[in-house]
Amino acid sequence: MSDKNSPHLLRQRRFLPFFLTQFWGAFNDNVFKNALVILIAYKVVTSASEGDSNLLVNLAFGLFILPFFLFSALAGQVADKYEKAMLIRRIKLMEILIMGLAALGFWWQNVSLLLLVLFLMGTQSTLFGPVKYGLLPQHLKPEELVTGNAWIESSTFLAILVGTIAGGVLVAFDSPWPVMVAVVLVAVLGYVSARFVPVAPAADPGIRLNPNVLAETVRNLKFLTRSRVVFLAVLGISWFWFYGAVFLAQVPNFSKNILHGDEHVVTLLLAAFSIGIGLGAWLCNKLSGHRVEIGLVPLGAIGMTVFGLDLYFASQQWLQHTPAHMLGLRGFLSATGAWRALLDMVFIGVSGGLFIVPLYALVQERGDRQHLSRIIAGNNIINAGFMVVSALMAIVMLSYLGLDIPTLFLVTAILNVLVSVYIFTVVPEFVMRLLAWLLVQVIYRVKAEGLENIPDEGPAVLVCNHISFVDPVIIGGYVRRPVRFVMHHKIFNARLTRWLFKSARAIPIAGKKEDPVMYEQAFEQIRQALAEGDLVCIFPEGRLTPDGQIQPFRSGIERIIAETPVPVIPVALDNLWGSLFSRYEKNPLKRRPKKLWARIGFRVGRPVPPEQASKENLQQMVGKLKDEARGEKKAG
Repeated sequence: MSDKNSPHLLRQRRFLPFFLTQFWGAFNDNVFKNALVILIAYKVVTSASEGDSNLLVNLAFGLFILPFFLFSALAGQVADKYEKAMLIRRIKLMEILIMGLAALGFWWQNVSLLLLVLFLMGTQSTLFGPVKYGLLPQHLKPEELVTGNAWIESSTFLAILVGTIAGGVLVAFDSPWPVMVAVVLVAVLGYVSARFVPVAPAADPGIRLNPNVLAETVRNLKFLTRSRVVFLAVLGISWFWFYGAVFLAQVPNFSKNILHGDEHVVTLLLAAFSIGIGLGAWLCNKLSGHRVEIGLVPLGAIGMTVFGLDLYFASQQWLQHTPAHMLGLRGFLSATGAWRALLDMVFIGVSGGLFIVPLYALVQERGDRQHLSRIIAGNNIINAGFMVVSALMAIVMLSYLGLDIPTLFLVTAILNVLVSVYIFTVVPEFVMRLLAWLLVQVIYRVKAEGLENIPDEGPAVLVCNHISFVDPVIIGGYVRRPVRFVMHHKIFNARLTRWLFKSARAIPIAGKKEDPVMYEQAFEQIRQALAEGDLVCIFPEGRLTPDGQIQPFRSGIERIIAETPVPVIPVALDNLWGSLFSRYEKNPLKRRPKKLWARIGFRVGRPVPPEQASKENLQQMVGKLKDEARGEKKAG
């Protein structure tokens, strides 16, 4: 998962000890949780009804999540106030004590004590979460965040996979000693690796800890709402955990009561989901080109719905046939439809990885660094709220309404459609980035240079040559922050895409003679956008090139800078002339898909001070960048 911008992260002390610490923590969580739910589903409550078993399993899940809702606000304050490496070591010492109590619970097979341990584990994980995601941006460069997050998410779900398998195997022994020794030993390994985590200074050491959990919870949520995109990304993350919680919490009883599988089948299904998440995180890193590529989120959402629905349909044949005895691994895998259900679990996980990794990276990239741990804490609060609601929904549907588990999966998959449509309608940047990603991955090969010249925040104007109709898609897909494009009103008002351009806050413009009122309104909107700190992109030629050459820049750019003096960033595109989307052939009906897989040059120059931003100077700079991009393409 490494790349030239973040070589060998796993060999560096700024990343490896933390990577191992969180791996051992996730591993231990899942050894314990899977051992407990199998103990509940197959051993302790063998005489209980199916409804009682469903109730107890979902209650266990809810107890683990409840501390995230109760204590995340305090955890966010602590993570911002104190040095994070020290906090990690103390949290790992707490884990050793909690796992000692867990060992006693397994020895006595006392479900009440083990449920208490589950609550304490949730509390420990609540404290670790804001430290975990707040520490990464301190030790990694911005361009390393996606790679770092992909490693973390992949290793977390590898830990879930191995821990889930280990928990199922260990609790299957007649003696409790194997699981008792394992949970304590892994907690000790986590503490040892935590000793080597490098110092991460406090983000805001001057804050006062507020013991009023309710007031601080409200305050943490307010941090989230300062950035609309960050807040909606958090809602997306929370929805993923709602969705995932519904499926994962039901796996033990789904395996036992629907698939008629034994404890090993439970472990196999959970392992399939975990493998899928790891593959999704790995794919996300590869497909995104090591950038924060939120265009992959809609792909993940589609997959979560498709494979969730298919799991429901795959389950129907199991409801019609009841085997004479519980199926082991061999019996299950040889049954008709078993591989379909197993692959559904894998691809639900893959889709989840594509969905969640870019959202976490987006929160870290665009969240306020000074308050990032409290933003993560706010994220955890909302995550926990969604997961608690998911547990309550499952309890009501299964224990009180008498519905079966496949129907619960069906309802959740349908809800995923509604939630996804809402998020992608409110923030069309996700859909625009998906379109851009598909364009550059399927049709072209874009080589981008100089993206670091675009500031992470603050107003600026991008000026670019205009070769094709997809120029804004390529620019918008590669620039990390949202771009407000100035576009001709006829393109803006196209029937099929108007909603997208309007939601993306594009600025329609008409020629001065064509519509003087719209012309002036466009400049007013540009002034307002720059005053609000936005990034605005214009094509100073005023139209698509008719011959592939840069046309004379018009004076609009000089008026913009005269009215709002901000830096101007020259941008150049090359090798799009002659493509389907250019005016190489004037008659659209005669255009053919040319230059498929062509290498497109996309080059960003250094910011130009407003006093040097004349149209002649900018045209010369864009032309030079275009020539450089062409020369690089030929050399390649």
